[in-house]
Amino acid sequence: MSLLEDVGKRDGWRCWVCDEPVDPDMSVNDPRGPSVDSRTADRKAKVAERLAHRACNTRKGAVKVVIAWPDRLNVVEPAPLITVAERLERKGGRELVARCPSKRDAQEAADWLVDRFSRLVPGLPVTATVDTGGGQFLIALATGRR
Repeated sequence: MSLLEDVGKRDGWRCWVCDEPVDPDMSVNDPRGPSVDSRTADRKAKVAERLAHRACNTRKGAVKVVIAWPDRLNVVEPAPLITVAERLERKGGRELVARCPSKRDAQEAADWLVDRFSRLVPGLPVTATVDTGGGQFLIALATGRR
């Protein structure tokens, strides 16, 4: 079995950059086709390769990757998720990532974050909590050291 098939199956055929499905039958030369993104620059990374669309993989070589928060989430001052992921993966601990006006908004964002981090940093056990503070609701991500 090829590396592409192995990585695709492990990652559930979802692009780690845009979190959209990747069609395993699409040509690898198509911009929406599958490709393997190697993390060779990060020697401490637990996962050496990740699945990405060809266009997402190519674009990230020219510009820094930004994982977008969905527009449907009502969050204030959302943290840059790649930076949060790198810190949690490296040091563990707890980090505040956003504020929300209601508990329902915060819980929806917390659930999305746990799901997204399961694909962004596979194998890193991330949990989210919603804390009350200053008339708003704070979302914190936490993990132990690996």
